[in-house]
Amino acid sequence: MPCPISEAEANFGKEVRRRKARMDQRTRERLPVLPRLVAAVDVERKLAAARLDAARAASPGTAFSASDERWHRPQLPYAHATWADDVQGLRRNLNLEESNAFWTWATVEVLRHTGVRIEEMLELSHHGIVQYRLPSTGELVPLLQLAPSKTDEERLLLVTPELADVLSQIVRCVRDTTGAVPRVPAYDTHEKVWLPAMPWLFQYPRGGERRRMTPGGIRHLLRRALTSLGLTGSDGAPLAWTPHDFRLMFVTDAVANGLPPHIAQIICGHKDISTTMGYKAIYPDEAIEAHRAFIARRRALRPGQEYRTPTSEEWDDFLGHFEKRKVSIGTCARAFGSPCIHEHACVRCSLLRPDPAQRARLVDIRDNLLARIDEAETEGWLGEVEGLQVSLAGAEEKLRQLDRGHGQHTAVDLGIPTTRGDR
Repeated sequence: MPCPISEAEANFGKEVRRRKARMDQRTRERLPVLPRLVAAVDVERKLAAARLDAARAASPGTAFSASDERWHRPQLPYAHATWADDVQGLRRNLNLEESNAFWTWATVEVLRHTGVRIEEMLELSHHGIVQYRLPSTGELVPLLQLAPSKTDEERLLLVTPELADVLSQIVRCVRDTTGAVPRVPAYDTHEKVWLPAMPWLFQYPRGGERRRMTPGGIRHLLRRALTSLGLTGSDGAPLAWTPHDFRLMFVTDAVANGLPPHIAQIICGHKDISTTMGYKAIYPDEAIEAHRAFIARRRALRPGQEYRTPTSEEWDDFLGHFEKRKVSIGTCARAFGSPCIHEHACVRCSLLRPDPAQRARLVDIRDNLLARIDEAETEGWLGEVEGLQVSLAGAEEKLRQLDRGHGQHTAVDLGIPTTRGDR
């Protein structure tokens, strides 16, 4: 039997807030160590490439050195890859290690510079690298075209110099002997269909043919890189990274460095700006610095003489303000330096805080107003009746205010407590 309470009637506000807190905590833990990850994958890429070049230059059956390490290239009769034995005697495929190191570096760089989804990154093709000429200056600007994914909308991203260097190296890596990027088919794991052959940027040879990379393969490369780096979180456990973490860090870093949130929304391809701001993790020091900057800007806009040291006369005038707040039936709470809008008809004013000790005086004022209303009605002074009724309503409201805040408390006899056996 289905639940009679629909999903729309349930309140998931607490769960949403908890999920947002977990997302922010993940971003706060990973954003400070992102430079270490970037440096580590770049170093590993260069070391793997140096080992492969040194092994290819060495003759089979000879020893060679790479990165201050001794290696031995075995003499294998049928070897399509470059193998080498390390100092422990472990035989390693240097072609595979160089490929894994390169694509790990390319994944980290593309994700952190663009903030794209993993599906959008894998659908980048050589046709998506386009140029746009600025109409004002005539300058050519490189752009990266993203295929429709989650929101079914294409969008263009500005290619930074760092991202342009990464894309150029990816294109150089996947080009064939003719100098063109091979067109290979790909399987869409979400739509469950085969896509037409395209010059995908994230492709690699496998089993004698070229295939486009898969989300599972990208996550496997990230896990291998993090395992070797040994990054840990605040609890001492190893940090588990996902491709979506780079998207959260991209939004947080961009907005924190001055990018307008609505521009970040367009870059990320969000339908609602609240989704973009939900990706951003706010740091406590960021809130403090933003508040201090706001105060500094406000002070810069206000006249400087407002922040001078007050004189003795001004200080006495400020203290005298509190002495003038005292009236016969209570205390006036209007702002300093503001005039009385009721022309000192305090019983009508909502800012009057009645004094409980002056309750008898308020009762006398109410009774006097009742008597004056009777006299005015008898004499036919209808204009005065209307004004007196307004004052009467104010006096009765002040009495009710005293009754709510300082009601008469009477003792209640609760009897003597007894145990169950005495009943």
